[in-house]
Amino acid sequence: MKSLGPSYRALVLGASGALGSAFVEALQADPACSEVVGLSRSSLPAFRLEDEASMAAAVAVLVAESQAPFHLIIDATGALTIDGRGPEKHLGALKATQLVRAFEVNTIGPALLLKHFMPLLATEQRSIYAKLSARVGSISDNHKGGWYGYRAAKAALNMVLQTAAIEAARKRPQIVVAAMQPGTVASGLSAPFVPAKDCLTPAQSVAGLLGALDDLPAQAAAHFVDYKGESIPW
Repeated sequence: MKSLGPSYRALVLGASGALGSAFVEALQADPACSEVVGLSRSSLPAFRLEDEASMAAAVAVLVAESQAPFHLIIDATGALTIDGRGPEKHLGALKATQLVRAFEVNTIGPALLLKHFMPLLATEQRSIYAKLSARVGSISDNHKGGWYGYRAAKAALNMVLQTAAIEAARKRPQIVVAAMQPGTVASGLSAPFVPAKDCLTPAQSVAGLLGALDDLPAQAAAHFVDYKGESIPW
């Protein structure tokens, strides 16, 4: 990435997933990136989306080890199939417990990550907080229906990001906050729905997303973009 200058530091949350690990690899290969830290359920320190205390503990370790501030934080967490259950296709399939889990994993957990990790961003220069979202979280771009819990959770996530961007810009005028649509990527998330031959590879998606982030201007609002760098309507 060019917009963050030389020797920028990056943090990837959800680094053990298909896209998370691809982000780590791409950033490690960038000569301008001086350090990449990847956190997940299995890292040291570790965090869980359902456990806010683990997030606070992970932040405390990063601060104690002087690994912050970061110039780029990418949250690659999230899930479509949760507890072995895929997205609902019609209203009759809605279940309260499944809806709660969709919001816990795709909205509440990422919102709490934002709460704990955004303060680790550099304040005196351009910085980026980017979160994997989904095109199906766009209310105005919903033409097919279905996938109730996942759509609603991603739409709620987008609102959290938009609100946080407005607040953060008051103290960090050079911050970029982005909701990212990675495209349909060959991964465990997409495997039950789309053949791998019809998907992007994680490396292709990540290359596009990093390029898109590089081009985004700082503003007091969040961006919603895809891996091609094209804006998505909220």
